[in-house]
Amino acid sequence: MATIEISCVEVWREISDYVDADISAELRLRMEAHFKVCAHCSAVLDGMRNVVGLIADGRLFQMPEGFNKRLYSKINPSE
Repeated sequence: MATIEISCVEVWREISDYVDADISAELRLRMEAHFKVCAHCSAVLDGMRNVVGLIADGRLFQMPEGFNKRLYSKINPSE
């Protein structure tokens, strides 16, 4: 059976369900075939897995002294 190609936009729309294993077997095969040839979508998948891992970990990270002020100045340089 030939695998029907899937676009990056379709992959991005379904990537959360892919990570949660909440998609059909047919869609999973299409996405896995896409990940093999698309470096960008593979990177998005790796990033998604990293975010899920960090959130699931439940640890809090202490920011360095002055981080909030530096971040705010980058976001809103006029203030």
